[in-house]
Amino acid sequence: MRDLKHLGYFEKLLEQANNKLIEKAKKEGKVCVAYTCENVPEPLLNLDGTFSIRLFAPNTGSMDIATYYMTNLLCEPSRALLERAIEGGFNFADCVIAPDGCTMINRCVENMELLHTMGAGNDRFFHQYMEIPLKADENGVNLCKVQCTNHILKPLHEKYGIDISDDKIRKAVEEHNTVCRLIREIGNFRKEEKPRITGYEFHVLTLATYVCPKYLLVKKLQETLEELKTREPEEKPCRARLLLVGSEVDDSGLIKLIEECGAFVCADRFCFGSFPGREPIELNDEEDALTQVCRHYTYSCQCPRQMNMEKVYGRKKYVNDLAREYHADGIVYEQVKFCDPWAYERMLGSTMLREDYGFPVLSVDRPYNIASSAGQMRTRIQAFVESIEIKKIKRGAK
Repeated sequence: MRDLKHLGYFEKLLEQANNKLIEKAKKEGKVCVAYTCENVPEPLLNLDGTFSIRLFAPNTGSMDIATYYMTNLLCEPSRALLERAIEGGFNFADCVIAPDGCTMINRCVENMELLHTMGAGNDRFFHQYMEIPLKADENGVNLCKVQCTNHILKPLHEKYGIDISDDKIRKAVEEHNTVCRLIREIGNFRKEEKPRITGYEFHVLTLATYVCPKYLLVKKLQETLEELKTREPEEKPCRARLLLVGSEVDDSGLIKLIEECGAFVCADRFCFGSFPGREPIELNDEEDALTQVCRHYTYSCQCPRQMNMEKVYGRKKYVNDLAREYHADGIVYEQVKFCDPWAYERMLGSTMLREDYGFPVLSVDRPYNIASSAGQMRTRIQAFVESIEIKKIKRGAK
C-alpha cells in the first residue's frame, strides 16, 4: 500500500512526550492537564481553556534513578514515567491527576510530587489523587462524580479559572466524540478481508489522540479517513489476524514487531487503545452532563480493577465479541512486566478465551520498551502465527 500522507507527521509527534502540538496549545494560553490512567474521564480534562495529555515515556532506556526510589518490583511504566519526570520531560504540564487505578502509578506520581519534578515557577500547579469505583453500579457512578468534582473540576476552576458549567462539559463531550467517531470509522477498515490500514498505522493515529491536544488533530484525522476510502489494500493476505489484549501499550513498536512476523493486528483492547477508550459518549437532556459522563466511564470500563463478577466475566465476553466482529484468528494476551492487575487478568482471560471461547491464545509478559527484548518476542509471535497456520491447514484437510 502507498504510505498514508500524514503517517510521518503522527509518528513524529510520538517521538517525545513534549511534542510540537503541546507547545502550540501552550502558546495559545491553554492549561495542560496531565493524567496517568484510562479511568480518568477525558472530556472533563478538555474544557474551554484546557487540554489533556496522558503521560508516556517514549524511547525509554535506563530507569536506574526511578528504580532507586521505587524498587525494581514495581511495574516498568511507573518507573519509566518517574524517570522521565526526573529528567524534566514533563515540565509542560500545569497539573497532574492520578486515579488509584493501581497503587504503582500512584506511587509514581507521589514521587513526582515529593521530588518536585514539575511545576517550577507555576504557583498554580497542583497534584490530585482520585479514588475510582471497584464496581460498575450506581454507587460507583456517585463515587466517580464526587471524585471528579473534588479532584478535577474544582481545582481547575479555583486554580485556573476554568468554566466547569454543564454547558462547557457538554461542549467538551461533543468535541471528544468527534475524535472518537473518526478513530472508530478509521478502525472499521480493519474488518475488511484485505484491510486498507495496518494495525501499526491505526495505533499510531490512536495513540496520538491520547498524547496530543485533540482539537489540533481533527483536520488531519479527517483527511486520513478520506484518504483511506480510496486506498488500495495489499493483495497478499496476512498469515493470521490477531487481537491484541492487555495492559497499556504506548509503544507502537510492539504492533510493528507483530506485523513484521506476517500477522495483522485487527483490533486492540488495551490501555491507550480504541476499545473502549474511543467509544463516543451519548448524552441526553434530562440529566446533568457530569453524571452521564461518570456513568459512561463506570459502566464501559474494561479495566481489571473492577471486580464485580459481572465485570470479571464480562471482560472475557467483550474480548470474544471483538474477536468475532474483527474476524480474529487468535488472541495475544499481553501484560507489561510486574503489572499486578493485568497479571491476574491475563491468567484468567487467556485460559477462558482458549477453553470457553475456542480461540488460540498467546499469553506473554513484555517490557515497557519492546526494543529491549525484541528478539525473544519476535520468536514467540512467529511460533504462534505458525501454529495458527497449521490449524488452518488441518481444518482445510478435513
